[in-house]
Amino acid sequence: MSTTIAEQISQGVKILKLGGVVAFPTDTVYGLGCDAFNKQAVDRIYEIKKRSRDIPFPLLLSDINQVTEFAEFVPEVAWILMKCFLPGGLTIILPKATDLPDFLNPKGDTIAVRVPNHQVALSLIQGLGRPLIGTSANISGQSSPVMAQEVEVQLGTGVDLIIDGGRCPGGIESTVIDVTLGMPKILRQGLIKLEEIDEVLTEYGWGITT
Repeated sequence: MSTTIAEQISQGVKILKLGGVVAFPTDTVYGLGCDAFNKQAVDRIYEIKKRSRDIPFPLLLSDINQVTEFAEFVPEVAWILMKCFLPGGLTIILPKATDLPDFLNPKGDTIAVRVPNHQVALSLIQGLGRPLIGTSANISGQSSPVMAQEVEVQLGTGVDLIIDGGRCPGGIESTVIDVTLGMPKILRQGLIKLEEIDEVLTEYGWGITT
């Protein structure tokens, strides 16, 4: 018997609270998430994705104002970008708060954050009451899925639940920008175009590097 999206979200929240791993639609591509503060669950996502432990995962938040809880400080340019592009397909790398668990970035002092513009993802974060690890629901190096069926093909029974929310509207991963080095630097071009970011930053007297 098929279940409604609300029922799938409710089940997903329960799984997340128990330390499970859930795949879900976002505004970019399907994401793979868990409670970001559950080390065993985070370790499991590394194993599912076959991803190097040297590459930390971003955090998915439900509101830009939560960023101050996870960043040591938030540069002015980061607030400009967040207010213009979040919720949305922009991931921002910030200085990591010193009280965050080391496993969120074992070899670095930064943390990546994003607020997705998708009700399923936001409902999961809000239901859990904590940030989610938010990484694409794929095997590292393979294509990022935009449909639940594509997640199932790549990850199969490796995850505890795949929430089928239809096709992701963005169809491409988020753009990643680092604001910890002074001049903002694009590390990955994705859903938010370089030209859009440059236009906003120029208005406020900032530049950008790629």
